[in-house]
This record gives sequence, C-alpha cells and structure tokens, in this order.
Amino acid sequence: MRWTSAFAIWFLFCALSVFFVLPFGVRTAEEAGVAPVPGQAESAPHEFRPLRTIIRVLIVGTVLWGLFLLNYHFEWITPQMIDVLDTWNDAASS
Repeated sequence: MRWTSAFAIWFLFCALSVFFVLPFGVRTAEEAGVAPVPGQAESAPHEFRPLRTIIRVLIVGTVLWGLFLLNYHFEWITPQMIDVLDTWNDAASS
C-alpha cells in the first residue's frame, strides 16, 4: 500500500471517529450547575473543548487505522470471509 493511500484511509478513519467521540464528555449547563444562556437549548453543551475533541479523534482514528493496517498485512479478515452472497466464487467460476 502506498503512503498516500494509507494517509487517505487514516484521514477517513479520523473523520468517522468524530461521530464516535463527540457525544462523550459533554455536559449540559444543568449538569455543570450554571445558568443556561437565554435561548440556549437544554441539550446544548456547557462548554466546547475543541482541542480535547481533536486529540480524542486522533487517538481513536489512529487506533482504528492501526487495526486496519494490521488486518491488511496479516489478512485476518478477507473479503471472501465476509461475502455472504458468495459472489467471489461465482465470478471465479465464470
């Protein structure tokens, strides 16, 4: 695998991990014990910490990417193993 492909896949894993990371560690104004800003939704976070979120995203994305690369190298799970429609054998026999 080229380094550019590996970097693109890492970027995709990081972009995907944003959706995993964002809900964790968020506290509303009520949970923080402060008065909400007028017009603020009850579910809005009290304070947003982008640096903490970025660090968490990079860690989760890098771990997932590392597992992907290990699987790519050692072939623990191959497309043939997860092909429920058995299309690989149909294409090979044609």
